[in-house]
Amino acid sequence: MLSTEQIIDAMSEQGLRITDQRKTLARLFGEHSGYLSAKDVYEFMCKKYSGLSFDTVYRNLRVMHELGVLEQVVFEDGMKFKASCSEDHHHHHMICLQCQKTYPIHFCPVNFTDAPEHFQVVTHKFEVFGYCKDCQRSVPDGELHAASKASGRR
Repeated sequence: MLSTEQIIDAMSEQGLRITDQRKTLARLFGEHSGYLSAKDVYEFMCKKYSGLSFDTVYRNLRVMHELGVLEQVVFEDGMKFKASCSEDHHHHHMICLQCQKTYPIHFCPVNFTDAPEHFQVVTHKFEVFGYCKDCQRSVPDGELHAASKASGRR
């Protein structure tokens, strides 16, 4: 996961003006290992910056994602953000649905797809959701199977 300093450096290197609010966002994501919704970030930021709009927060999250300092993942309860992984090679993640710990997948499954010759892949996302070893112990077995069936995941 990128540190606060790495997030600020990356934003600065790409020409983004480093305001106090953006430093606070960088610190939030640099120090928080889990995923945060835009609402979570907005509520945190409003404690320090009165009058801050949700649109401003969301716009900054989107810009930080486009710059590559934040990852964006769609969970069943909506989109969430996390500091980008500090690994410098292309990879994907397995994500625990309970504690949101992430585990790297060290190969790219897009290489195994059967895309037609006339189709050019520009970008792709691949996440695997489930329960880590620790969380499996705390979730009753019946709930694990029900969650798997309800989501269509196997």
